[in-house]
Amino acid sequence: MTNPTAVIKTPLPDLGRVVPGGESAFREEEYLGRIERARALLTRAGLDVMVITGPENIFYLTGQQTPGYYTFQTLVLPVEGDPVFVIRQLEYFNFISNTFIRDAAIYTDGDNPVNFLLGVLKERGWTRRRIGIDKRGWFLPIAVYEALQAELGAIHDAAGVIEQLRAVKSAAELEKMAHAARYVDAGMLAGRAAIRAGATENDLVAAMMGAAIAAGSEYMGMEPLVSSGPRTGVPHGTWRRRKIVDGDPIFLEMAATHDRYHAALMRSAWLGKPPAVALEMEKTCQEALQAALDAIRPGATCEAPHLACQRVIDRAGYTDNFKKRTGYSIGVSFAPDWGEGAILSLYSGITTELRPGMTFHIPPALRIYGEFTVGVSETIVVTETGYRALGSVDRPLYRLEAKG
Repeated sequence: MTNPTAVIKTPLPDLGRVVPGGESAFREEEYLGRIERARALLTRAGLDVMVITGPENIFYLTGQQTPGYYTFQTLVLPVEGDPVFVIRQLEYFNFISNTFIRDAAIYTDGDNPVNFLLGVLKERGWTRRRIGIDKRGWFLPIAVYEALQAELGAIHDAAGVIEQLRAVKSAAELEKMAHAARYVDAGMLAGRAAIRAGATENDLVAAMMGAAIAAGSEYMGMEPLVSSGPRTGVPHGTWRRRKIVDGDPIFLEMAATHDRYHAALMRSAWLGKPPAVALEMEKTCQEALQAALDAIRPGATCEAPHLACQRVIDRAGYTDNFKKRTGYSIGVSFAPDWGEGAILSLYSGITTELRPGMTFHIPPALRIYGEFTVGVSETIVVTETGYRALGSVDRPLYRLEAKG
């Protein structure tokens, strides 16, 4: 019977002309600093080793990015000693190009990746240490966790450890988000310009994505949310070939990205004359957004902007139309999301203090289900004195005259 934790030594492939670190988002020194800060947090949490599976955390600590994270990959980060990356052979070249880490354990498509990881842990003497893993991670299947637990025994929860570092962005990170905001501005303006009777929702999305990508965006963490007519009244609905007709509301929300750092934007439009209730709801969204923004300052809690937003909505009589958080952290993302909502939310009961460098997408929206949605948003940075919006697209409802 074979040892389920034996590591099959895969010889390192010839790199050809792949330049180590050639496509890294940051310099090597940036990652070394992040890893040292992560180790300090692991020590504080009483852990010796962390098995990191989330693509955002992996990217943050190493620079590794690939659409191929649907296959198993993990960064094993010890408090002492060099980190090692367990990665599929096909992704090794991506890993070399994007990172400065040289210690890789490469598995092939014929290997069991979990057994391979266990072999790495055993070989390095880490199975006898306190191992942490993000038990809330999207990319940690139950079967993987159970297989690790069966061999390792107790595995400690390290959820939120690395995220503590990601909550506050550096000047270099904010610069990347500013680029993303310019891309999303270009996409939103193109989407609005494409609105006309007879155009389809697909036409709008094609214009939005084309303009954002032409401006510089890479692939986004989530698709644009674009709908028209009664379809706008369904949350998170998106394009399905529907033709726009006179009298339609149009809902537009999208993100763009620069080196995996995202910015997002929501705007509303109407072809023809909106009903009075839609105008009132849209006015309420504008005021609610501004109230939330005005409540942002260092030292205030994350619930303060939400409560300010909610007061405006309650006062207008739309409490039942707004049953969600006011905003969420945004930055490094891979599909299926463009946000970092698992890090911080602007919502009741969240008492984490706002700090300069934190970044949020704040999208108050109101709707009558199955009829229409109106909303407006900004991606913002918390500053020393308040906030700074990264986007530049005008906020009011974009109204076009019907031709009929």
